Amino acid sequence: MLTRERKALIQKILRRDGRLIAKTFSKEIGVSEDTIRRDLRELAGDGLLQRVHGGALPASPAVANFAAREELGSPAKVALGRHAARQIQPGQIVFLDGGTTNVQLARALPRDLRATIVTHSPSIAVELVRHPLVDVQIIGGHLFKHSIVATGAATAEAISRIRVDTYFMGVTGLHPDLGATTGDAEEAGIKRLIARQSAETVVLASREKLGAASPYQILPLAEITTLVTEDDLPPDFHHMFHQMAVETIPV
Repeated sequence: MLTRERKALIQKILRRDGRLIAKTFSKEIGVSEDTIRRDLRELAGDGLLQRVHGGALPASPAVANFAAREELGSPAKVALGRHAARQIQPGQIVFLDGGTTNVQLARALPRDLRATIVTHSPSIAVELVRHPLVDVQIIGGHLFKHSIVATGAATAEAISRIRVDTYFMGVTGLHPDLGATTGDAEEAGIKRLIARQSAETVVLASREKLGAASPYQILPLAEITTLVTEDDLPPDFHHMFHQMAVETIPV
């Protein structure tokens, strides 16, 4: 089997099964495990999968720049944002993470909502200018341009001094083994800190993020309070989240 044929088969199996075990796959096609590991390294280098111990998982497609991500699954993100916006109650203190789905959440907030929203995302803060009764608290720091959020020591220190009712967290992948993941180590650390400061953590995830993985874990699925995702998902996804005791709200 040619290299390109092996790589195409690897990607087909990942789409079908959601994972690939290098040792098992090498025996099935009659090549060495070292050969398969090399294929996996090259595919991972091209951003086509996420390597893990013993094999690979599907790579999250939500790794493009902010402008490109706004177009990815856009109708679903609007629906997810609208649903999540209805969960915010008057008087609550809420943390809105960066990300294109949370931008849709901010846009969908009722104009008469009185609440406090904390964010480290300039994009979210700008959206909230249109909501006259929302008290907006902006956390600063070093701007991580890929996600348009503040990170770094100053950001972490400010977050450590607040407590919020609900954290709406952005992710690039949700997988039963790795949990919620993202593509940057420092951003993952900031997200973990926000979750620790929050009474509950809600993840908004469109379909393409489910079963996918990025390099850095934020939280295991068991530490997510609620997952808001699309309706009509395959049964294995519903089973996966039920097994991990994550409350799922289809949209």
